[in-house]
Amino acid sequence: MNADPRYAINLDVKFAPLQRIDVPTLIAAATETWSNQTLTRVNDCVVRLGVIQGEFHWHKHDREDEFFLVLAGRLLIDLADGTTVTLSPQQGFTVPKGAVHRTRAPERTAILMFEGASVRPTGD
Repeated sequence: MNADPRYAINLDVKFAPLQRIDVPTLIAAATETWSNQTLTRVNDCVVRLGVIQGEFHWHKHDREDEFFLVLAGRLLIDLADGTTVTLSPQQGFTVPKGAVHRTRAPERTAILMFEGASVRPTGD
């Protein structure tokens, strides 16, 4: 699922239940400027790893909330009302369904995203 060449997005689940996930190794192996990999499925949700730098486009998710947790680096989440939320390592933020937003990373940043399995990372 990668219609936009600016982003390397892989929706295929990489790890099944009962498999160990070595997140630091996955972060080190990411070479794209904007990488999004689905790690595992948990019930009706997925956990995705993003290794990103630069900015994503403005978008929204009509039916699902999206949670971001910063592992390394710094993530900025711009909201349509002009607010920018800045997250450092070990900080998280939930963007509610329907909220127009974009994410930006001024430096190489690793994040985990928790969202419904039906969410299209590029927006609705």
